[in-house]
Amino acid sequence: MMRVRINGLGLNCRWWGDHAAPETLVFIHGNLACADWFELAAQHLPPWLRVLGIDWRGCGESDKPAPDADFGNYTVEQHADDMLAVLHALEISRCHLATHSTGGIISLHMLLRAPERFGKVVGLAPVGPQGLRFPDESYVFFHTMKASREKTKKGLALTAPTLFRPESLEAGAPAIYAANASEEQRQLFERLTDKAFAVSDGIWFGTPKSLNRAWQTGSLRPHMASIAHPHLLLWGALDPFIPRADLEEMAARMPRCRLEVSADVGHAMVIEKPERYAEALTKFLAEPD
Repeated sequence: MMRVRINGLGLNCRWWGDHAAPETLVFIHGNLACADWFELAAQHLPPWLRVLGIDWRGCGESDKPAPDADFGNYTVEQHADDMLAVLHALEISRCHLATHSTGGIISLHMLLRAPERFGKVVGLAPVGPQGLRFPDESYVFFHTMKASREKTKKGLALTAPTLFRPESLEAGAPAIYAANASEEQRQLFERLTDKAFAVSDGIWFGTPKSLNRAWQTGSLRPHMASIAHPHLLLWGALDPFIPRADLEEMAARMPRCRLEVSADVGHAMVIEKPERYAEALTKFLAEPD
């Protein structure tokens, strides 16, 4: 791990693979997450690829500044600024992007601000240019998750439903691993829970406000046709968070974008089916432009 100082704070970074590898991939995680979400998939990548994972401000091992009154220092635009600043500090002039969930809309801001810096993009269940609607009552869910580690784990379990017994995902029940969940997946999920439970209030409540504002304004939707970077969108039919219609709209309106759907995974293929995720990512990156 390493720490990079940007924009007045320290962001934690993780590398996987050989630093001499000819291709660089940057992983941008989702809300309530961290770079460690890529850990299992990284084991299945080819030697020609190195991966940099960056913890957002407020997440993982990065600094966690107190949120402004309006959460203005925790918007998706601010996270995009942070990611670009890390790339500049590490002298990464060009790379591919792998995103998950809210990392998707962060990457769109990056692509629009510095298109020449990026090659291909693999978006796993990404929040698209449509943003994501969070009605006022939805904040009860985040307050409930924040109340205890066990409730944080239960909320996170909804992102990876195939790793848990179906009955344990019902309201009022504790999350219990399914028999098919490997020991490696279980250990990683416990660590991800610990790190999610420790995020800043700017993450708990600032991110949904920022995504809802993007949904209300639709400010990125007019730019879809101008985003020419090759995109592969991966989505699981068991995903309760990202509307399939949003990804179908991206695939239809973005000039070099395609959607692949898996019937048997949820929101988090990167930990539910890491080998499958890594295979799809590797195949896409190896395709000629």
